[in-house]
Amino acid sequence: MSTSAGRRQGEAGPEPISPVIWRFMVAWFGRFLRRHMNALRLPRWGTPPDASHAGPLVIYSNHPSWWDACVIILLGGLLFPGRENRAPFDARMLERYGIFRRLGAFPVDLDSPRGAAQFLAAVRAILTRPAQVIWITAQGRFVDVRARPLDLRPGVARLAEIAPDALFVPLALEYAFWDERGAEVFAAFGAAIPASELLALPRPERLAHLEAALTATLDRLAADVVSREPERFRDLVSGAKGIGGLYDGWRRLAALVSGRSFDPAHRADPRRLVK
Repeated sequence: MSTSAGRRQGEAGPEPISPVIWRFMVAWFGRFLRRHMNALRLPRWGTPPDASHAGPLVIYSNHPSWWDACVIILLGGLLFPGRENRAPFDARMLERYGIFRRLGAFPVDLDSPRGAAQFLAAVRAILTRPAQVIWITAQGRFVDVRARPLDLRPGVARLAEIAPDALFVPLALEYAFWDERGAEVFAAFGAAIPASELLALPRPERLAHLEAALTATLDRLAADVVSREPERFRDLVSGAKGIGGLYDGWRRLAALVSGRSFDPAHRADPRRLVK
């Protein structure tokens, strides 16, 4: 599909999601994360918003890594299975990764002045439907998790006018190495902000309010990550522990010979020690 065709499609509304492809890719990304990462962890305070909310959800996040798309698909599939999950996607990258169209992605031209109008037109078509979730990496580019200010793109603050019954939910994403070979993936949802609360503010203050909420969520998550205390989190997805290969094979054999149980983890998780 040409870029111009992608733009026309984005303006007319996103492609239908394929339930079969969606379920397959949620499962595939789950296996992919378990293979390459140690765990996807949510802090116990950072739970997703109330699933009973009748209106749409606008979940906006920072954008620290290539892994964000994988994590967002997993969060959508595991935490919001009864809703339709959508996300804007760089139009040029969507040409390369066309499968994401059938997963709810819609093209936005980030390098053109038309991009903002294209984004708002597509979102208007989405948020007027029932049971929608739109995921927005609101920085619009890869940015280190420690960068401040966050410099969110202004389009996210306009969405309250399109969907006055929506909840706006900050989502903090972070990646860190702890004790295992694979990295830890962290995702934390902040307190939901009703669109009515944003609409009560002057337009220039809405973006600052959203950015402050996401910054606070990121800072609180960072404190838990720095603690390196797994009991502060619950694991949404757990990967394989240990190094694997010949080294873990030798350790397993040694444990068998000595009559001990074999735990491939580098360091025992204290949650496993609780009876």
